[in-house]
Parts: sequence; C-alpha cells; structure tokens
Amino acid sequence: MFFEKQRELLLAERDQYLRSAEVLKAQADSLALEHEPGDVQFDEEGGEGGTSNIDREMDLVLSAQARSAAAEIDRALAKIEAGTYGFCEQCGDPIPEARLQALPYAALCVSCKSGGLSARR
Repeated sequence: MFFEKQRELLLAERDQYLRSAEVLKAQADSLALEHEPGDVQFDEEGGEGGTSNIDREMDLVLSAQARSAAAEIDRALAKIEAGTYGFCEQCGDPIPEARLQALPYAALCVSCKSGGLSARR
C-alpha cells in the first residue's frame, strides 16, 4: 500500500517537473528569438542589455534542474518495480518512511546523506 502511494506521488511529481522544464525551455527559446545574435542594447538602468540573456540562462538552468529531478524520479520508479525502493544506495539500510514521504525519490538515508555525521559520537 505504501509503495503504491509513493508510486502515484512520484508519477505526479515527475509530470510536474517535466511540465515546468518544458515551460522554462520555451521561455528561454522565446527570449533567444527576441534578440538577434550580437544585438546589444544600452539603457540607463541596466547598462549593457544583458538582462534577457541572464533571464534566458536562468530559464535553461532551471529547466535542466527540473529534468534532472525527473530523472531521479525515474530511478525511484525503477526501484519500486525492482523491489529495491526504500533502501539506502550507500549503506543498504532501509530509508525511514517519513523521509520517503518528504522526499519520495530519496536514494540515501539521512545518515549517509549527511556524510555520516549523525553516526559519529
């Protein structure tokens, strides 16, 4: 039951990330079409007209991050199918359900994610 709920949550989150990635990429493409290569404008507020270039680069970075998150979700979905979902990739211990509910595509337990600091005394 828990794994089926997680699967549904992962699929919904994956769709959201992919939609965001597409929108951001479309915005970046639109900004690129607005200005010809080498077309630099100067204004009193911003100096050289690089604001749209910065916006475009930011959209591309955010789009890539969304696609990366979708890829992590794909890995988690594959783990559900393989029966390995919910186990830390580093130490092999079970990942607590509370962590998986908070971050459904978590690949590491809290101890391994934090570099083992919580295990030191």
